[in-house]
Amino acid sequence: MHSHPTRTGDAVAVDSPPPNDPSLLVSDLGEHVRRLRLERGLTLEEISAKSGCSVGSLSQLERGKGNPAFFTLAKIAHALEVPVARLLHIEKSVEPVVRRGQGRRLNPHPTEHRGTVYELLTPDLDRALEVVRYELPPGLSTEKTPFVHGGEESGIILRGTQEINVNGVLYTLHAGDAISFQSTLPHWFRNPGPDVVEGIFVCTPPTF
Repeated sequence: MHSHPTRTGDAVAVDSPPPNDPSLLVSDLGEHVRRLRLERGLTLEEISAKSGCSVGSLSQLERGKGNPAFFTLAKIAHALEVPVARLLHIEKSVEPVVRRGQGRRLNPHPTEHRGTVYELLTPDLDRALEVVRYELPPGLSTEKTPFVHGGEESGIILRGTQEINVNGVLYTLHAGDAISFQSTLPHWFRNPGPDVVEGIFVCTPPTF
């Protein structure tokens, strides 16, 4: 769920990497993605077609190579029809309350836009819906990787101005505006700036 510091300077034995070595996390993630893909009887080519990720990048990920960005993982998770959190081994919570600022962070790797936040407001993903609070820095856009997955989404903008494109129609939302749509329609969003966007969205079933 959280990024881990990269070790520098110290020599590390190849056959005994440290517990916090980022390469271990990527390797474990790759094995998990491969296992989920094989359980569903899908080929790399089929996941590529569904996610928009190249076969080469998917193959690298499964072999524990590279450092996939959050939106890449989101596309792969949607292609596998599982929540992104499942790829990251987010466990079920026994507590019904999520305290302010203590929700689980869903962005596993830093993106090129610092300050991006996706905070899970439901205790876990073992339920019919999920609620996420998000913050998007100016300039962030998912236009190049639109999402298509099962379910339905609703969201409300708390501050800032956000553009959301659903099935080719662009909607501009300001603080207090809300939107609802079927997730089976291609959709993407962006923050045109100049301010940070904060909002809350609900999706059912949990797919984020």
